[in-house]
Amino acid sequence: MRVEVTSEPLGETQADLEAVGIFEGEELPEALRSVEGAEDVRATFRKLTLLRPGGDRRVLVVGLGKRGELGPERLRVAAALSVAEAGRYDASSLAWELPDGHPKSGGANLAAALAEGAVLASFRFDRFKSRDPEDPSPEKLDRLVIAAGSDAQEVGHPVEVATIASEAANRARELQALPSNVVTPTYLADRAREIAAAHDAVGAEVMDRAEIEDLGMGGLAAVARGSAEEPRLIVLRYEPTEAGETLGLVGKAVTFDTGGISIKPAAKMEEMKMDMSGGAAVLEAVDAIAELGLPIRIVACVPATENMPGGSATKPGDIITQLNGKTVEVNNTDAEGRLILADALTYCVRDLGADRVVDIATLTGGVLVALGSTYAGLISNDDDWAERVRSAAERTGELAWRLPLHPEYKDLTRGSDADLTNASAKRKASPIYAGSFLEEFVDAKPWAHLDIAGTAWDVGRPYVGNGPTGYGVRLFVALADELAAS
Repeated sequence: MRVEVTSEPLGETQADLEAVGIFEGEELPEALRSVEGAEDVRATFRKLTLLRPGGDRRVLVVGLGKRGELGPERLRVAAALSVAEAGRYDASSLAWELPDGHPKSGGANLAAALAEGAVLASFRFDRFKSRDPEDPSPEKLDRLVIAAGSDAQEVGHPVEVATIASEAANRARELQALPSNVVTPTYLADRAREIAAAHDAVGAEVMDRAEIEDLGMGGLAAVARGSAEEPRLIVLRYEPTEAGETLGLVGKAVTFDTGGISIKPAAKMEEMKMDMSGGAAVLEAVDAIAELGLPIRIVACVPATENMPGGSATKPGDIITQLNGKTVEVNNTDAEGRLILADALTYCVRDLGADRVVDIATLTGGVLVALGSTYAGLISNDDDWAERVRSAAERTGELAWRLPLHPEYKDLTRGSDADLTNASAKRKASPIYAGSFLEEFVDAKPWAHLDIAGTAWDVGRPYVGNGPTGYGVRLFVALADELAAS
């Protein structure tokens, strides 16, 4: 979608559909008050009313609720609702008048939120649907204009960042939605190579099964052992001309998770194609950061594999050795994500030179029980780093709630016959347990872990609906943008 910012008034944008927000207790713009149907307009949040001021003009009035409650999230929702309405009227272009909102929100934040909501809501996954050649192609919204008045210059950069990040999130959503017979570890590796080919400052490295084993990545090798699909360790390096510290991004990419020998129930197992959501977010975030040319060095590591119960699969009770030399009792093969992330975190910090790192993974069902689909779980060994990640989450609406670390949680990870166990028999605090396990592999570098098992899929917000959300892409771009500016 092409997103433009203009200082022209709404009526001069040449858009198929125009949108204007109205607050409770306030009147419509004067030019719309006498239009037929204006008496039916309500400012209740999410209420939509279409007005026809004359000629071909169509103005969608969107209720924004109370002025003091306006914030970026409401604008994301409002933009998404207007995109859906544009589809009903076969509009290929939509213009929004930037509302004069609450001072705490800021025009730049509101304009960026409009862009995010509209771009994310335009996502469609229909490549496998048959269509009669005789039927006309459905109209697609391909242009958004934000009429920002005197704020047009100020909001230009935030809108550009929001647009590029949201388009990247949609690409991650496409990867999430594709079936696992399409998105294999090799497919993700090829996507990484495409990203590198598109940007001079990005390089890609891909390791196969033999290289993974030779390197000593016992966790990734163990999880991949039961599958005929070759695992891949995918590395992207973004090295702009001017850059300060190095940010490490690590994303879990289990392209299909049966649970291995500790096999999952059949119900809804088809959704386990999305267990690569963290890896998709990392790949597409790097693509967006490179497109924006942000002056920050990025090293990204994506361990990609299937988790299958083949004849050579790792069995409960097996003991493996991770890349950093620590041994692990594999007491549950469905707790595989932490095994592949452990190797990737070690590699990112030790071999790629990350100064600070964030990992992202659909890791535990427990985080869905604890936080639902509203917040991702955030665990960190560093208060300042945790707050920077949480703040980026807040700015993008990809919310994260910090969970505690404590020595008593660390005790749960201790193995009987090895250094660690990947699954405690006590079944306590599973998201924190997993985070405590991962902390063993970051070499005391500032680290944050995002458990997105509840936020990667079926969130239900109007701008992402049900299905894939692309969670993490916009958060990572916002985090990199903030680090680059500091």
